[in-house]
Amino acid sequence: MSNVIANSPPRFVRTQYWQKLEDGRIQCDVCPRHCQLREGKRGACFVRAAYQGEIVLTSYGRSSGFCIDPIEKKPLNHFYPGSSVLSFGTAGCNLGCKFCQNWSISKSRQIDTLGSAAMPEQIALAAKQHGCESIAFTYNDPVIFLEYARDTALACKAHGIKSVAVSAGYVCDVPRREFFAHMDAANIDLKAFTDHFYRKVCMGQLAPVLDTLLYLKNETQVWFEITCLLIPGENDSNQELAAMSRWIMDNLGDQVPLHFSAFHPDFKMMDKPRTSAETLLRARKIAVEHGLKYVYVGNVHNAMASSTYCPHCHQRVIERDWYQLGEYHLSAEGSCLHCGGKLAGRFTSSKKRFGRQRIPIRIGG
Repeated sequence: MSNVIANSPPRFVRTQYWQKLEDGRIQCDVCPRHCQLREGKRGACFVRAAYQGEIVLTSYGRSSGFCIDPIEKKPLNHFYPGSSVLSFGTAGCNLGCKFCQNWSISKSRQIDTLGSAAMPEQIALAAKQHGCESIAFTYNDPVIFLEYARDTALACKAHGIKSVAVSAGYVCDVPRREFFAHMDAANIDLKAFTDHFYRKVCMGQLAPVLDTLLYLKNETQVWFEITCLLIPGENDSNQELAAMSRWIMDNLGDQVPLHFSAFHPDFKMMDKPRTSAETLLRARKIAVEHGLKYVYVGNVHNAMASSTYCPHCHQRVIERDWYQLGEYHLSAEGSCLHCGGKLAGRFTSSKKRFGRQRIPIRIGG
């Protein structure tokens, strides 16, 4: 863990994923942007900066706020359904999504956005005190505060608390390996399935995100699900949805849950209409027709398309109405109580019902 004072956020924390260039600049190698910085300058993410000839993290121990959520809100539908998760993030982001729905946090260039100071052990104890089975690094992308997320995950593990990453997966290979080594679950935001969209709308590239998904599937035990926010006229064509579904099926298999979420006008895309329920259901139909077993819709009210069905007997095994669980027909091992078929995911014998609550809490100073 980083050498920092237990209950006091440091001004900065030293990092390891960087290199010195011949012209004196420092190159950050956490993400594919590879920001090349002069002394005192910050990277595109805002929280990693060049200081005294190296890259430091400036947001360690500082959060934009803490909230207890249902795990289904991440969204994770196959990771201890009905449980509660302590969610938090910091400031900044390494992508530039024009549709960002957390832009006041992810695009912040003001440290005072980080209104809550809390060190890893304080977060772990708070999660335990509030009965949370897990914590989630969310709101902005946790790969940019890798050291803070890593140390918090280690502190939580010591208390039996699991760690969840909600990430766009835009990260380089070596830091990717360190980061996900400490995660129990992840939701990867696959923003579209064309490099044109990533470059035009997100100021990034598609390939590193696909690399992250392949890494999670082939080289880790991390439980992961995928979310795609559908924006009318941008990433919702039948051709693109079919290509995405085909790639997931061929490369990740039919067991990875896929969530299609509704867009609402925000940030720099106020001119786009909201995503209709019909578009989400069309996307779901395409993914199911390509063989994916667990496909959901989000940000709209549709209990049918939010519930989980056994891929063997097709009976409903987890009923969801928004984030509220109803009927539950799974064993602790994830077997269908109708037919005995096994479902993919992480389950428990405890049938908790945290529901639609959202409970802000305060930790530290």
